[in-house]
Parts: sequence; structure tokens; C-alpha cells
Amino acid sequence: MWNPADYLAFGDQRGRPFYDLVARVAAAHPRSVVDLGCGPGTLTATLSHRWPGARITGIDSSAEMVAAAKARGVDVREGDLRTWEPAADTDVVISNAALQWVPDHADLLRAWASALPSHAWIAVQVPGNFAAPSHVLTRELAADPIWRDRIGPLRDEDAVLTPAEYADLFTGCEVDAWETTYLHCLDGEDPVLEWITGTALRPVRAALDDAEWEQFRATLAPLLRAEYPPRPDGTTWFPFRRVFVVARTP
Repeated sequence: MWNPADYLAFGDQRGRPFYDLVARVAAAHPRSVVDLGCGPGTLTATLSHRWPGARITGIDSSAEMVAAAKARGVDVREGDLRTWEPAADTDVVISNAALQWVPDHADLLRAWASALPSHAWIAVQVPGNFAAPSHVLTRELAADPIWRDRIGPLRDEDAVLTPAEYADLFTGCEVDAWETTYLHCLDGEDPVLEWITGTALRPVRAALDDAEWEQFRATLAPLLRAEYPPRPDGTTWFPFRRVFVVARTP
């Protein structure tokens, strides 16, 4: 039997929401499993252990991520989640921390559920921490006249829905929706800044050149340190809310 603990080492904080999500999918023998927004394929690769008889496919819009996933042996192709459509044999769709970047993704979820075969599964996890100090401070800094014309508006609390709002999208389906706030224990210098560099700061990095990026980080770092001070042992607590929904089609 597949056991998330076999893949989740103690302290593997970024992977835990993925395994908590997949653990709620009760598909026994799916024909095809698709991971939308698979990134470098690190987590996608574990799905072949969860469903050894299924065809596992990853989709990502980044050519760099697709290349990294292929290097790990993942069957992956470059594609836009906004135009992706499930094949007739797609029995499981997983999207872990990707749809928050897609405006109006609620419409996509409705469309996918309608297009999937009977008794198929959709499992989605999105960050729900857009109102957290880490993201509020980033938006406030990006809105400063120094940066706003270069960066533009960043995603806010409207980027994702509540668990109940996600559940309401799947009319006629069996639905399991919930939220969890993970309390991550971070270490190192400016650990919160380093954490959000790969998440909330992605559009900032894409908009700025190298010198501007370093200036933005240098300005943001003390603001984050004040909001997330280190503990006496040097580690830092970082609460991170996640929103989950798992639906099974009728």
C-alpha cells in the first residue's frame, strides 16, 4: 500500500501539502493521472508508486521546469493550464500549488469536472496565505512609486477561494474540502524571504533586472525579519495556510 510517510522525510515542509492532498484521493486503478503545474516533477515522480498501473503525465507552462521533470524521468509536456482538456481516460487530475496563478480558475475546475469520465477525481491545493504579513508586505512594497510601474499589481486575497466556495463549484460531485495552516520551522538567514522567493516573489523577479531584484530583496528583508523574528534557537516560525478540495465525479 502506498504510504506518504515513505516519501515524506521529517522536515520536508514543502512536500507535505502534496502528500496530504493525494492521500485523500481514493482512486484504486486509474488509467491516466495528470499533474497540472507539475514544476520540476519531484513530487509527480512519486505518483507512479501511488498508482503503479496508471499512465502518469505532467503538464507545466515553463520550458525550464519541463526540462527538469524530463531529466527526472517524468513523462511531461509543456502546456497552458487554461487550454488543457482531459482525455477520455483521465481518471485523476491533480494540481498542487499552481492554480493560484491562473485568474478565473474556478471556471476551469467546473469545465474539467464536466469533461471527466464518471467516478474520476480532481484534487487541488492552493496557497491560502495571501493575507499573511509576508504577502501583504510584498504587495505594499511593490506598490511603492519606486516599483509599481515595473512590477504592476500582485495577486491578493481574491486569487483563491475559500474551501466552501471551492466545494460549491462541483455540483453533483462527492466533495471533500478543507484548509490547513502548516507551522513551518525555518532556519538560515532571512528564511521567510528565501521561502517566498520561489512563491510570492516569482512575478517580482520576472519583472526586474538583477540589480533591481537585489535592491527589492534588500528592502523587503528587514520588514520580514520584524514581522517574523527568529526564536532564541535561531529558527523562525512561519504559518502557511493552504486550501484543499478533492471531488469525485458522479
